[in-house]
Amino acid sequence: MTFSDRKAFVVGGSRGIGASIVRHFTSAGATVIFTYAASVGAANQLAAATGAKAIQVDAGSRDDLIATIRNAGPIDIFVYNAGLLVVGDPLTLDADEIDRMFDVNVRGAYFGSIEAARLMPDGGRILVIGSDTADNMPFPGLAAYVLTKAALRGMVRGLSRDLGPRDITINVLQPGPTDTDMNPADGPRATGMLGQMAIQRYGTADEVASLALYLAGPMARGITGAAQTIDGGFAA
Repeated sequence: MTFSDRKAFVVGGSRGIGASIVRHFTSAGATVIFTYAASVGAANQLAAATGAKAIQVDAGSRDDLIATIRNAGPIDIFVYNAGLLVVGDPLTLDADEIDRMFDVNVRGAYFGSIEAARLMPDGGRILVIGSDTADNMPFPGLAAYVLTKAALRGMVRGLSRDLGPRDITINVLQPGPTDTDMNPADGPRATGMLGQMAIQRYGTADEVASLALYLAGPMARGITGAAQTIDGGFAA
């Protein structure tokens, strides 16, 4: 697939899955803009290596995110990868931290997708990165996080109806255990997660990015309002 005539905008693109998505789309010829929150060094290195443009913005600030997307001009492909993970006993977790996670994981995904759709020509693509925990959560302490990821499933179903007349597709990718800074393959949770998987190995950011590339391409024009799980059978 070639994306030489496409502009992609990736929210949360400096590290992990987001960085791999930036690399895959630039390698396929797309013009890529990505945002980052705090990882200045990683963002600058990625921009230098790929030719993508890096913009610092808080994905949890609705007005700032909308303005950044609007200033980018027409967008063919929008990927929302920003996310926070707050773990712990729901009876003792700080309410402000939970609100912050909702702002980034849900509100940012919704308002970012809407603003991108305003700028998008017919036939555009919107992808949001969720989690297979929306379907299967065998561990305690993640109720609020799972709520945010399950919300994305409802969002893409609804927006698929709203945007379908313009031939714009919107889907959520649901990775399982993936070897990133947030959940490394040699981390403290790895053994327990591997025991839940049908294919007992962590996924890679490149595998998720390859799926994103396919869903943004012409062969996936009939896929919309769907959850595309890539988790080694964690939620099987």
